[in-house]
Amino acid sequence: MADIFDAYALADAWDEMFERPGEVRTAYEPVLAALQPIEPGELRFKADQMARAFTDRGVTYAFAGEERPWPLDLVPRILDALEWDLIQRGVAQRVRALEAYLSDAYGPCRAFEDGVVPWRLLLNSPHFHRAAHGVEPPGGVRIHVAGIDLVRDEAGDFRVLEDNVRVPSGVSYVIENRRAMTRIFPSLFAEQHVVPVDGYAQKLLAALRAAAPDGVGDPRVVVLTPGPSNAAYFEHALLARLMGVQLVEGHDLVCRANRVWMRTTRGEMPVHVVYRRLDDDFLDPLHFRPDSVIGCPGILSAAQAGTVTLANAVGNGIADDKLLYTYVPDLIRYYLGEEPVLPNVESFRPDEPGQLDAVLDQIDQLVIKPVDGAGGQGIVIGPKADRETLERTRAAVAADPRGWIAQRPVALSTSPTLAGERMAPRHIDLRPFAVNDGSDVWVLPGGLTRVALQEGNLIVNSSQGGGSKDTWVLAEGPAEHPEPEFDGTVPDVVPRQLGPDGTPAVVQEGAQQQ
Repeated sequence: MADIFDAYALADAWDEMFERPGEVRTAYEPVLAALQPIEPGELRFKADQMARAFTDRGVTYAFAGEERPWPLDLVPRILDALEWDLIQRGVAQRVRALEAYLSDAYGPCRAFEDGVVPWRLLLNSPHFHRAAHGVEPPGGVRIHVAGIDLVRDEAGDFRVLEDNVRVPSGVSYVIENRRAMTRIFPSLFAEQHVVPVDGYAQKLLAALRAAAPDGVGDPRVVVLTPGPSNAAYFEHALLARLMGVQLVEGHDLVCRANRVWMRTTRGEMPVHVVYRRLDDDFLDPLHFRPDSVIGCPGILSAAQAGTVTLANAVGNGIADDKLLYTYVPDLIRYYLGEEPVLPNVESFRPDEPGQLDAVLDQIDQLVIKPVDGAGGQGIVIGPKADRETLERTRAAVAADPRGWIAQRPVALSTSPTLAGERMAPRHIDLRPFAVNDGSDVWVLPGGLTRVALQEGNLIVNSSQGGGSKDTWVLAEGPAEHPEPEFDGTVPDVVPRQLGPDGTPAVVQEGAQQQ
């Protein structure tokens, strides 16, 4: 075994690469063979070289007030065809059930009348917007893009950790990670028959065009960004470029007579689909926060009138409320008549009679999460928390049971990760991305594997210092069309000065990444 693995000791969790000490899993044998001839110092040099390339290309993220190169580990995370079949079926099933829930919650409310979900879950949700009630989007699609977070537990089984159906981010890292890895290990992709990821933008654009209002033959799609100061701006610009559509800010749009127009050098042009990358609260100051200067006044009224489609739809936050997460298995059975393909992590609802006391009594043995938290913020891991933190959390849960859920701690699976000049196990999760065009839910092969870079840490979010791995899905049969090799050049993520339709440049350089 290579020197970098000499000190590798399996953690108390499922290891993705090794079945037991010194015994590699079949799918990883070519990767281990490729790493064995590499000296530890050379591998570190490759990692540092890749970090410099990311910095030069603007692939960075903000951590502790500092812009850093996006941390991509050189050991990929590999999923075989059977594992991926399970994941994509489970993710697609989850998206269909959440889609049905949103249609129901903003429509007839059958699940509430039938007692599947309590009324308080909807009425007490800060993400329930009455302005979205009764709005029937084209094709019935409200979740055009979803990111479903998965973990592998101690037994090696995949479980859903949470759902993201508002403004899920991170797919740009999937694309960038693959470009970088094809440059470092080009021969492995042909040998391993890795399914490519370069079709995402085309799938997304097709789904957005399919979401256009009825009667629009050639819809104009735009990506709406909060602007260059947003942490995910790099992703917004990259997706706009790859789809060949315009990247706009709120002041580049105008609503008149319940229609949305884009200002261009050739006059105003109609907009039919807005892939918006800003939260509901900032989208339309006439309906939500009146102090928002990054939205477009009147855009929700246009959506209500059916002249423009917002992707994802306004009000989707009720479907990724972490308390609703605990009901999703029941919603799958209720709406789809199916058993869940992917189970939840065992969870508890402090707002239910009898469960609050149980959660408070066992708070040092549970993971406590705020229901509207994001980016790992506010999570308290009971077995690792100090007494002061536990007491503060106990008081917060007791004061607002609806605002929290509790989960059984899961020892997230680990993967060999470069730490200095050696390999060490680090915990990982997986965020597959799904695109819904109204007739099919397509899941991008692989998704974003996030890794907690600190030893023993279970928080994998980049905002908490986490990194990532390229996720390889192995195809059955002959190798598919290989990924284009990344040549290290800086991509043109900023729209051209003047587009073919006369649209002016509305984006400044200096993209940031989350």
